[in-house]
Amino acid sequence: GSSREHAPWALTQYGFRAVISTSFADIFRGNALKNSLLPIVVPREAHQALFAAVAKDPADTVTVDLANQTLTLPDGSSIQFPIDQFAKHCMLEGVDELGYILQQEPAIAAYEAKRPLSVDTRLVG
Repeated sequence: GSSREHAPWALTQYGFRAVISTSFADIFRGNALKNSLLPIVVPREAHQALFAAVAKDPADTVTVDLANQTLTLPDGSSIQFPIDQFAKHCMLEGVDELGYILQQEPAIAAYEAKRPLSVDTRLVG
């Protein structure tokens, strides 16, 4: 991997499973997702509320519910966050891009069985 992957590697090796910010660079976001680190983007006001809650008591926890795309703060309030549906699926299923393709194998086989034989899909090498 490139040196740009070192940030997500370091965070996941330290035990982080998610990071929360108002924005992420595209390269970090992509590398984070490829390393099972969930980059959560929230509006500035929500980020400030989250920071204040954690600063008040660092022992408090913030719960991430990826399936419902929700952060739950220590006081019980919640913040919705957006995520790309493909990334969400892969994170919930614990698969990468290749794992996703392998999950689609039955559909691919069904398509291949129905496609016209006049379409040549052989690799020429």
